[in-house]
Amino acid sequence: MSDEREPDVTAIVVNFNAGDELRQALASIARELAGRGWEGFVVDNASQDGSAAIAHEFAPAVTLVANAANVGFGRGVNQALARARAPFVLIMNPDCQLQPGALAALEAELRGEPQCAIAGPRILNPDGSVQGSARGDPDMFTGFFGRSTALRRLVPWLAVSRRNVRDVSVPAGAPSLAVDWLSGACVLARREALVAESGFDERYFLYWEDADLCRRLRTRGYEVRYVPAASAVHRVGLSSRTARAPSVRAFHESAYLYYATHVAPGALNPKRLLARALLALRCWWLLRAIREHA
Repeated sequence: MSDEREPDVTAIVVNFNAGDELRQALASIARELAGRGWEGFVVDNASQDGSAAIAHEFAPAVTLVANAANVGFGRGVNQALARARAPFVLIMNPDCQLQPGALAALEAELRGEPQCAIAGPRILNPDGSVQGSARGDPDMFTGFFGRSTALRRLVPWLAVSRRNVRDVSVPAGAPSLAVDWLSGACVLARREALVAESGFDERYFLYWEDADLCRRLRTRGYEVRYVPAASAVHRVGLSSRTARAPSVRAFHESAYLYYATHVAPGALNPKRLLARALLALRCWWLLRAIREHA
């Protein structure tokens, strides 16, 4: 990309020990943007596997932002967002790969729907199954009927299951639809909308920052839209597997922060105490399982 050419898209990838997955992610972005002006930022959160150097393979389009410590996902995105020049910003995990035509479909959605701030693709598991990236606003039932829960898989036809995970019943190529929030594993967003909201809330170290951002954008009158005509493949939790216990703690801390902020506001709200207790119990149970299998 020439420095004299303003980019059409800014791609942001926050990396933590993603290894060769980062190379594949960047290759899929470069393929989708071939022949166009674009810029990319790999924000590396102190990886120990040498994966940060992969960013240099995609220079000059891609710039490495090397952090001395792991600052978290949201803060990492915000670091690159502050340097972004393009009107559209692709935020993608390093363990995600765009499928052919995905970026064009997402960009067409944003151009055709002026009120849409964020568009997300049909995210697939490596086996081709739908991951469940388009969702309803989290509430007390999300812990029981959320994307990865056994109860939702047991009774996917229940209204509460369908509300929490919207995309599993939507066929590929179907018209786009407005949803409450999208997984931050892969989204294309309007830079002006992200900047107006100051990007991600950096209190979320990892997890739930995407739900929080989408909710704040919708409060501003923007739409969040799921685009089944676009697709990406995502290997869930690649980076978190190198730090499983800290990731589990971060998940539950962020879940409580979201709940206290959006579902049970007010320091004296009794629902907060219940949520804190249930999340602490769930976190303890999962950490215990990790220790037993170490």
